[in-house]
Amino acid sequence: MRETESAGRTLLPGKTVDAMARRSRAIYGCSGCELLPEERAFFGAAQPWGFILFSRNIADPQQVRALVSSLRETVGDERAPILIDQEGGRVARLKAPHWKAHPPWRRFGDLYRHNPQDARDAAYANAHLIAQELADLGINVDCVPVLDVPVEGADAVIGDRAFSDDPQIVAALGNVVIEAMLHGGVLPVMKHIPGHGRATADSHHVLPRVSTSADELLSTDFAPFRALKQCPIAMTAHVVYEALDPGNPATTSTKIIREVIRGAVGFGGLLISDDLSMKALSGSIGQRGRAALAAGCDLLLHCNGQMDEMQAIAAEASALEGQALERADAALAKLHAPRAFDTVAADALLDSLFGVSA
Repeated sequence: MRETESAGRTLLPGKTVDAMARRSRAIYGCSGCELLPEERAFFGAAQPWGFILFSRNIADPQQVRALVSSLRETVGDERAPILIDQEGGRVARLKAPHWKAHPPWRRFGDLYRHNPQDARDAAYANAHLIAQELADLGINVDCVPVLDVPVEGADAVIGDRAFSDDPQIVAALGNVVIEAMLHGGVLPVMKHIPGHGRATADSHHVLPRVSTSADELLSTDFAPFRALKQCPIAMTAHVVYEALDPGNPATTSTKIIREVIRGAVGFGGLLISDDLSMKALSGSIGQRGRAALAAGCDLLLHCNGQMDEMQAIAAEASALEGQALERADAALAKLHAPRAFDTVAADALLDSLFGVSA
């Protein structure tokens, strides 16, 4: 990519200084534990809405805080969204010895079946502890809760990341996690809307296709998202629902986003695509980004930190404005200082229910 200088700023080809003053409809990852000079230049020019961290970006608390600060410096916003997938169980970017190991959410769903109140209390404690760890690092968005409803025979990519195979339990505990995250000063992102639990393939590698009827999807898979439509942010599923749109996964389906996510589910918040570099999607990276925006996604998520792919996304990610900007601002308005929280009592509760090795 050729770069030009204008008014002392590094710009992307075809972008004006006025356009660069506004944030773009993109979220990017970076390659390592420190920003490379070319990443600093790119982020400063592209002005993404936010950033996402992965295990490759994490060494210890001091390093993470420094990286978070560096990312925010590139866009000149000390509150710029920094996302992470810190679910617990097998999906945890922050790991021992610097951070606690948290149980997979299925443990809480199993508890709910015989003691709903204990399960709610434990889910709140666990989610608030996670939020506290993230807020301490300056991370202000966590991609939880997983509201997918697994079925027998589904691919294990969701598995124990989900609360339960009962949509009512998923909704009940998902609601607790959303509340706890907000109380902990972190924005939650419900995923994968409108439902990934029935998929028989891992969308990181191939495109899953679901042949279930529209009525059954609405009453099961989509139900937790409809119950928790007040969540400020949601992430799409790279899944084809053949009864609704046999040609396109939800991420790039105008019909799914307009008629299901915004319609039947009733979600009015900020809609983020799942990672556009996942192999479920076809076409070039730029084509994927263009299709996701055209379908109705508010923001494009690109995670792998590869510069050529980020440049392709930047060419498609227009300035954040209109309804997308309103939704982004409404989500950020829900960020508040963390509430007082008894960490010792929360740890003791989780230990009593799940044991120290949970």
